[in-house]
Amino acid sequence: MDKAGSEQSIIALEGWLQTPAGVYMRAWEQTCLDNLTADIFGYNAVQIGLPQIDALAANRMPNRWLVDRKVRPENIVPAALAAPADSSATVTAAPARRPVAVTCDFTELPFASHSLDLVVLPHVLEFSTDPHQVLREVERVLIPEGQVIICGFNPTSLWGARHVLRRVGGASFLPPTEALITMPRMRDWLKLLNMGASHSYLGCYAPACRTEKWLQRYAFMDNAGPRWWPFLGGVYVIQAIKRVKGMHLIGPAWARKSATAPAVVPATNKRREQQDG
Repeated sequence: MDKAGSEQSIIALEGWLQTPAGVYMRAWEQTCLDNLTADIFGYNAVQIGLPQIDALAANRMPNRWLVDRKVRPENIVPAALAAPADSSATVTAAPARRPVAVTCDFTELPFASHSLDLVVLPHVLEFSTDPHQVLREVERVLIPEGQVIICGFNPTSLWGARHVLRRVGGASFLPPTEALITMPRMRDWLKLLNMGASHSYLGCYAPACRTEKWLQRYAFMDNAGPRWWPFLGGVYVIQAIKRVKGMHLIGPAWARKSATAPAVVPATNKRREQQDG
């Protein structure tokens, strides 16, 4: 996919997020991200892309920034995005947009190396022309033991199956992209960059329904899915930690035990030892 095609896919994703399926996905991801980021501490956190999701809402770091490709008017969605491809689908209110702190190409992040404690990538890699370079940049800007959280569509799910069927004449459900990445492959990519996946989560087990009515009918699958078919969630979230080989965390000085009494060192008289010998 070229750069122009990638931009069209991102526009399609923004329109899809307004549909009932998009609202359903955003609600699950927002809850998951809030639970994950609430207990991650540090100074600097960055969300890259997808301003429709506030991935850092629950985080308490003093510096939190949103990075996007370009600045868009807040709370405004182009009219071309207002109507989904399927006329039977309903459209919800456009998600509120947050101010963008930095605009850049995601393959060249304008941050110093080892300067960020947390980076969140919500549905960025599958719509990028060079996802490997984006991950390399994330690894570069993270501090040792810094964390990255990645959200993606799961190809091995009912949503992914519906997405594949579009090639044989079926209706497209997800936004057009040729780069759906499986969770095992994403783990392998992270491992190659010394970022070990610590936790992973899957959600949105309902079938690929376009209307809110049918999504509500299949709401029970969100409770049964994690138990009976845990790997078939429509989306996944992976949390990984940047590991640095040869690095050992040292505890604070006050944690060291001090000696209760001065140690006694025996002294010997070498002349007396020679006379006795």
